[in-house]
Amino acid sequence: MSNVDCNRVFCKEIHLVALLEPLAVSSQSDEPSEDRRASEIKGKHIPYLGYRSDLEELLKIPNSATGPPEPSTSNPPISSELTFPSSSHSGTLPGTEIPKNLTGAPMIISRMILIAAIAIISVVAYFAGSGAFKPYSTELLDFFSQTTALLPKKEALATAATSSDHDQVSASNDLSRSPRRPVVDTPTQTPVAAAKSAAPQTPASLPKEEALATAATNSGHDQVSAPNDLSRSPERPVVDTPTQTPVAAAKSAAVGDVSPRQPDGTKPTIQGVSDKEILFGMAAPLSGASRELGRQMKIGVETAFNQINSAGGVNGRLLRLVAADDGYEPQKTADAMQLLYDKEKVFGFIGNVGTPTAAVALPFALDHRALFFGAFTGASLLRRDPPDRYVFNYRASYAEETNAVVHYLVKVRRIQPKEIVVFAQQDSYGDSGYAGVQKAVRSLPGNNPDVVRLNYKRNTIDVQEAVDWLRADKGQIKAVVMIASYRAAAKFIEKTRDLYPSMIYTNVSFVGSTALADELMLLGPRYATGVIVTQVVPAINSYATIVLKYKEALVKYFPGESPDYVSFEGYVDASILAEAAKRVGRDIDTEKLVEELERMHDFDLGLGAPVTFTPNDHQGSHRVSGTLLDETGHYQPIDLE
Repeated sequence: MSNVDCNRVFCKEIHLVALLEPLAVSSQSDEPSEDRRASEIKGKHIPYLGYRSDLEELLKIPNSATGPPEPSTSNPPISSELTFPSSSHSGTLPGTEIPKNLTGAPMIISRMILIAAIAIISVVAYFAGSGAFKPYSTELLDFFSQTTALLPKKEALATAATSSDHDQVSASNDLSRSPRRPVVDTPTQTPVAAAKSAAPQTPASLPKEEALATAATNSGHDQVSAPNDLSRSPERPVVDTPTQTPVAAAKSAAVGDVSPRQPDGTKPTIQGVSDKEILFGMAAPLSGASRELGRQMKIGVETAFNQINSAGGVNGRLLRLVAADDGYEPQKTADAMQLLYDKEKVFGFIGNVGTPTAAVALPFALDHRALFFGAFTGASLLRRDPPDRYVFNYRASYAEETNAVVHYLVKVRRIQPKEIVVFAQQDSYGDSGYAGVQKAVRSLPGNNPDVVRLNYKRNTIDVQEAVDWLRADKGQIKAVVMIASYRAAAKFIEKTRDLYPSMIYTNVSFVGSTALADELMLLGPRYATGVIVTQVVPAINSYATIVLKYKEALVKYFPGESPDYVSFEGYVDASILAEAAKRVGRDIDTEKLVEELERMHDFDLGLGAPVTFTPNDHQGSHRVSGTLLDETGHYQPIDLE
């Protein structure tokens, strides 16, 4: 390096020191010292300390081409004592050491706090979205509700006004509360328990006028609608709902009315039973070819219920019936049963109509351990040995009816078994009746052949195939045992009466005696005269005590309706069931009612024979009587022996 270059470097360093020296001020000053600034500049620690208008001028270094800068009158005199930097030394000016209490640590700590806060917020947002905080948010909401309820009215309104929109519940929701509505504690379920406790819960009963069901046709059958059980009016108090364990909730849903005792020792709620009423359901044909059977059965049950209710009900409770239409089609029966049990929340079933429909309804009732009482069918599937615990029948079976009529034809009318045929519905109803005829014929002396069976399809009047077979027989048949509904039976008689004027036609009680008589009388007296129907109740034109009570109630509650064998059977069924419920007492459930029915011995309703149930026999009556239509369309009693 030349002397000129060394001089230039030496001058630059002297000039820089001269410029920086005035910055050293007293350490007691409130502003940062000029010495510290110079030190930070020289040591390349240059934190931002604010803007200085003269900073650019102070840091300006002359270009080597222009030589040393001109002396400035504003600069102070250059000190005579200088310290030159060395390659082995850091080379700091005196008094320019960096204070240890001012480093980058505060900034690093601030950044760490910010990062931690962002991480915490992210974690909270993730779990809040997954629903993990739902129980805690519920507790917070309940606490807020209770707190606002304790505030004066104006304060509570002001507090509610600050709530966000998603915290407000519409008035139709059960969680909504008016200012007058009392707020009580509701135990909070865990998410798992809340999900599992979605099994059907026992509803609180509604007033009678609110719970009246209306029939609506859907998918070919009527559905009965009722107010949603969860809906509550503002005046209705909210009561504590105890939380069941998942296992207990599952068992309660399966059993129906058998629920664990409440934690506070109160009695469990029974489905279909309230302080004011007991609700029963019926699945029956209210539309279609067999609608008259369902309509009459419903009238009979409601006649008895109304009569009992007018006398004070059963232990202070009214009896009420809800009917659902299955159109006498098994594929619709499942929907009707589910509607009655799961939506209408019935206590049990009474007066269901039909055998093919019972094949669907019976398993449903047994699975839910619900009472299945007084079905309008004599099929053997409802009469197992030993009997199903929850199934009770008043009426005699089809086997008993067909046995009585076969013996009447053979022993009284002197007809040979080979001269008898069966005209039957092509389903389980026809199967049950035909099996009864076969059994009765086999019980007769001699080697008797199997009875011929002629079929027709359910819910139709297409009987032509059976008529053609009978015409081809050329007069060998003298009696027809019909296992049919009233319209099909009337059509068969219409098409065969002229071919066989002396033919004996018999029907089991399910045919619908009154409806059959009406159909035949429309054709003419000669079609009705001599037609036999076996009955499982006393003749409705008799003066038996139970018959007189039935007619009196029918006129009162269903004016314009004529006495009918089907409605009379429904009346008898309902009367027996009401008596058993009365004997149970106020604390009723399905198990207690079943036990009381099994203890019902020799209950005399005025039927001519007492009604008796036992644990081994759930059929209350085995009586079968005979009636015969005259030319006026009225049934006259006949002796079947």
